[in-house]
Amino acid sequence: MKPIHNPPRHVDWATGALHGEPLIRKTTHLGDLAGVFADDEAWRQSDPLLPVYTVEMFDSPSGAGELYAGVTHLNPGRVGDELFMTRGHFHARREQGEVYFGLRGEGFLLLQDEQGKTRLEKVTAGSVHIIAGFTAHRLVNSGSEILSALAVWPTTAGHDYASLAGGFARRITTANLQLMAKEVQNG
Repeated sequence: MKPIHNPPRHVDWATGALHGEPLIRKTTHLGDLAGVFADDEAWRQSDPLLPVYTVEMFDSPSGAGELYAGVTHLNPGRVGDELFMTRGHFHARREQGEVYFGLRGEGFLLLQDEQGKTRLEKVTAGSVHIIAGFTAHRLVNSGSEILSALAVWPTTAGHDYASLAGGFARRITTANLQLMAKEVQNG
């Protein structure tokens, strides 16, 4: 039997910062998000080096039954009228789910099934979101501060961005933000 060795790891619940090793950190800049925002002209006129989000995650063994844990820090901002968001994805192994825990800021978790049906969940500090398998997901920052969410997912899930190359069926803009908030509030 292989000995269990878990190095000390910690999440700062107020900021979402991860501490411990081994830690992987990747920042996605506006220039990395070609085709993600609806207003391509506004995207082209934006600063391509502007950071949109950073993902920190603990590097873990990648065998079956193992889990990744990571935090996404999504900056406030917009391209044209559309709010900053993560790229969003299905899992390569579609049946794999994921769990998000809101840490700070406010925004939405945009969920979409394979038929294009969408729904929103409000993300705030302390919120918990169970993302079922066969569901694409993306974070959208609707506030004026960084939105941070802790995620836990199977190491074998993988990411499928290509299936959403045309984008999600729903867009969240400053124009429809209040309508989206009411939709979430009314369930």
